Parts: sequence; structure tokens; C-alpha cells
Amino acid sequence: MIGFTQKRASHAELVLVEAGDLTRKPEKVPWEVAGSLYVVGVTAWGAVHAVQPKEGETVVISGAAGGVGSLAVQLARRTGATVIGLASESNHAWLKSHEAIPVAYGEGVADRIRAAAPSGVDAFLDTFGDGYVELALTLGVATDRVDTIADFAAAEKHGVKTDGGVAAGPGAKVLAELAGLIADGQLEVPIANVYPLAQVGEAYTELERRHTHGKIVLRP
Repeated sequence: MIGFTQKRASHAELVLVEAGDLTRKPEKVPWEVAGSLYVVGVTAWGAVHAVQPKEGETVVISGAAGGVGSLAVQLARRTGATVIGLASESNHAWLKSHEAIPVAYGEGVADRIRAAAPSGVDAFLDTFGDGYVELALTLGVATDRVDTIADFAAAEKHGVKTDGGVAAGPGAKVLAELAGLIADGQLEVPIANVYPLAQVGEAYTELERRHTHGKIVLRP
């Protein structure tokens, strides 16, 4: 079984979980992936649904190779939308392999996005913070098509969305949907590294570098 709790128990060896917050783990889903799926998966699912990308539209995703971003890229592509992923050049090959258009972040990023999307940007999903809400508005994206899971001050200032896990509704239902996609080979959860629980400090050191491709996993 896989599931979740709202009690912030990600470092625990044993957790008591409500039966309604559990779903069966497909045999083809590895435990490292199953244990990583809830927060990033439900957040990505909710954020993508918040901006409602459609076939023929273009959506930009910041932090596109991170834990949430890498799933958001794949879920947005499943809608038929063109996805532009902002990430470091070391992650561009992965984005291309998942049918996204990679664009390097940093100085000049607005011009690079415009070059990649000559017809304009319809939606923007920010998983990183650090000015991307303002970038979305500069690119002409409507406030109701901008969602951030990282910059709540900018969201309050500009009136954009902050949907993520809450927007996903019944978490176990979404978790089961995502696990099924993984089992069928239609969704990938990149695992950046796996640490034993005793090395939690090293895991956070890697996380704080903010250049992780995928999830960092703690193993009890």
C-alpha cells in the first residue's frame, strides 16, 4: 500500500494512516518511487489542473527538472499542450526526451522564451519562485493562468493562483491515478538520490543546492 498523512511524518519509520488515505501500490512501481509520489505528484497534478493547459496552447514551467516540475512537465504534455521547461543545461536532454522544449534560465530568459514560443505563452506554472510570477506577467500571461507553488508573496501581490495539493481534492484518488500511469510506463518520477535515514543531513545539503533533478529519497 502507499498513502499519505498530513502530520509531517516523512522522517518517521512507522506512521499511522487513515484507511481512506491509502491506495494499493502497483507491483511495477518501485518503493523509492511510491514513497516519493504523494507530495510531488499531487502538487504537480493540482498545479497543472489550475492553469488548465490545452492542446494547441503553450505552457512554461519553471524548475522543470525538479521534483514537482519534472512531473508537471509530463502531466502538461499529456494534455496536448506545448511545454517549455526552464532548467539548467545539464537537464535539457531529459526535457527533450519527454517532449518538452528546454530553455535555460538566467539573464535573457524572457527573450529565449519568446523565441521558443513565437505565438505567445498561454499559461505559466512556477515551481521555483525567485521572480517567475513577474516573468509570467511580463510575457502577457493572464493572472488566472499563472500558478505558483513557491512565491506566495508574489501571488498575493499580483492575484495569481497558488493551487497545488489542495486543488487535487481526494489525495488517494489522485495518488492511485498517478501510480497507475507510472506502472503503465506513461509517467516517470526521476530519483536524484537515495539516502539512509541516518544521513538526513546530507540529503538536506543536496536539496539546498536547488539544482536537483527529481526527488531525494530517505530510506528507513
